[in-house]
Amino acid sequence: MRSVHVTGVDTVDWVEVATPTCGPTDVLLAMKACGICGSDAMYARYGGIPPRQGATPLGHEPAAEVVEVGAEVEGIMVGDHVVIDTMAFTDGLLGSGGAQGALSELVLVQDAELGRQLKVIPAHVPWEVAALNEPMAVAYHGVNRTNPQEGDKVVVFGAGPIGLGAVLGYRRRGASHIVVVDLQPGRLETALAVGADAVIDSSQEDVAARLVELHGDASSPLVSGMRPGTDIYLDAAGAAVVPQSVTQMAKHGATLGIVAVHHQPVELDFGAILTTELNLVWSMGYPTEIFEVTEDLVENWEKYALIVSDTVPFDRALDALELARTPGAADKVVVTFE
Repeated sequence: MRSVHVTGVDTVDWVEVATPTCGPTDVLLAMKACGICGSDAMYARYGGIPPRQGATPLGHEPAAEVVEVGAEVEGIMVGDHVVIDTMAFTDGLLGSGGAQGALSELVLVQDAELGRQLKVIPAHVPWEVAALNEPMAVAYHGVNRTNPQEGDKVVVFGAGPIGLGAVLGYRRRGASHIVVVDLQPGRLETALAVGADAVIDSSQEDVAARLVELHGDASSPLVSGMRPGTDIYLDAAGAAVVPQSVTQMAKHGATLGIVAVHHQPVELDFGAILTTELNLVWSMGYPTEIFEVTEDLVENWEKYALIVSDTVPFDRALDALELARTPGAADKVVVTFE
């Protein structure tokens, strides 16, 4: 069968691989959709993902239909629609250095257990929306790491898929007011549609001054300068200017969460930050959140659907990868399988 692999530095191609065989404790899945993540381009740039040697399969944002169930597997039926914990496979991380990738026609879940690798979802949820389950879990872990409290005022930097997922996550956690900051008007419009209370175009507005208008003035003798009343800032943009700006305007005791990947070192003035007692937290993956987001995704799938900007058929998966890695060309690309 066909599968998309990293085959060399900056090289992605089709590879013919053996069709998997379903054993008594396994479940065989027909891929129906797979989102393209920014890390896919990073894997290609490196020429693969250690510790694998040679061609590395891609695809870790899947949704699938069950096509075969081993005799010893309970609670899963042929025809079920499922979302997938790609970090719980026994043969390695699906699409992130393991033996298989979701940009393939079929994927085998070995030693399958309902609730461990698989969760069944209703058939009415579109496949391209179901494929958001994995990145939305990443976003929700970022939300959880910042420990939001009921009524908190929140700012999310970056209106890409993770930032938009965080907006939905903060709303679930009881945030009273959510602002999204970005440079692209189209993305800011989507943020409002998804549920942000306000947006700021940082290319046109003074972010700190606008946040004082929206979240109040929290200036105090302990810290100098303009200090909005924002409780939580989440960096889903990955630009150095974000943490640098936040540390210059955060009120005493605020929290800054980093869920974005920064590809270059970021210089921060620790001396200036010290008096603010800023809480700095980091977020990676989804230790518990992979199926925690599923119920909300199912219930509000129309809102999540706004995050998907482009769908591309599996036959053009290489084009989808190129589209996703081209700056400004697309926001969230999902490959769909007929």
